[in-house]
Amino acid sequence: MFEKFNLDTAERLDKEDKLSKFRDLFLFPEHKNKRCLYFCGNSLGLQPKTTKDYINDELNDWASLAVNGHFQANNPWYEYHKILTKQSAELVGANDNEVVIMNGLTTNIHLLLMSFYRPTKKRYKILCESNAFPSDLYVLQSQVELHGYSFEDAVVQIPTGPNGIIKKQEILNKIEQIGEELALVFIGGVNYYSGQVFDMYEITKKGKEVGSIVGFDLAHAVGNISLSLHDWNVDFAAWCSYKYLNSGPGNVSGVFIHENQSKKNPFRLKGWWGHDENNRFVYDKNKKFKAVNGAEGWQLSNAPVIGMAAHKASLDIFSQAGITNLFEKSKNLVCALEYILINFNNNSNDIKFNIITPKERGCQLSVLVNHSGKKVYETLNENGVIVDWREPDVIRFAPVPLYNSYLDIYNLSLILKKCL
Repeated sequence: MFEKFNLDTAERLDKEDKLSKFRDLFLFPEHKNKRCLYFCGNSLGLQPKTTKDYINDELNDWASLAVNGHFQANNPWYEYHKILTKQSAELVGANDNEVVIMNGLTTNIHLLLMSFYRPTKKRYKILCESNAFPSDLYVLQSQVELHGYSFEDAVVQIPTGPNGIIKKQEILNKIEQIGEELALVFIGGVNYYSGQVFDMYEITKKGKEVGSIVGFDLAHAVGNISLSLHDWNVDFAAWCSYKYLNSGPGNVSGVFIHENQSKKNPFRLKGWWGHDENNRFVYDKNKKFKAVNGAEGWQLSNAPVIGMAAHKASLDIFSQAGITNLFEKSKNLVCALEYILINFNNNSNDIKFNIITPKERGCQLSVLVNHSGKKVYETLNENGVIVDWREPDVIRFAPVPLYNSYLDIYNLSLILKKCL
């Protein structure tokens, strides 16, 4: 996109940026009394300045109302999860009844697989990436072992090509190859290591053609790329809120369950918060669980309101900014980042950066360093640049449109020169 990216370009783009005001809504770590250059929102998003206010509102209601806060708080706790639904559904392209915020990500993936991985003697295999996030692989291992299968037999891992990339056609071919033995396709919408965005529509379509359930881990996708889960006919998905959604370390997770699936009322692990709210406090002597309609019927426990308040603070910022505006700026920021990394290579006779992230990407660029990668990473840290290191030799950069500026990218280019 950029034929030239210099200080004048950065200052002009920041001046024209209609999202620039949102940067001031976040708290930045400091290094030597100066604001850090923060490119690590793909690992942990920055804290909104309003987060404390949102949390304190609930703490104050707790202090003044105690148990009555469940129904008399400014945001009654009994239904607190519901005030997060509409904004979350907009982020993932879903109907409101297809989304619920609850638990943590790995917990939710387990709950979803209890419903949607229902192997038979013939159809029992799961397809995933070989470089999936480790927690996802542990989940799959647990689930197949629960049903009496071995990981080696039941879980088919799609091998990566050079630099950890998987071609779309290889995924589609593998789905077709496994065919009637395939019970579940479970892939990360955006790969955490490479930053590659997978074609979820085509993967879902092909999975359905062979009779498989299709689900996605969207930890690195929600808040980063445009999603249309309902229209793509995805069966289920889950995501966390602490990366691009800026809701705090280990905070609540989101779940999507397509209405076509929830209408089938599949088996699920049951808890009182997933039961009909009009009769939630009374155990049915006939032992009949009446699920709340839609994704809410998968809830187990009542809402962790303090964590959800932090999540609400961030969701309100997303609503103000508009996801279309955010994704447009994100594309421009990552192009600027790509420009300065290529420019670094043109001026370096020694250290070289190989951008392994393909053009199918969000805001993350994963950079393979030919040598001395850890030293480059440490030099960046010593100069107030926060990025993410992945063994053995990859640095992940993620300029986030809510709080990163074009001047951040330009200043990064100046610090990179210290690595020459």
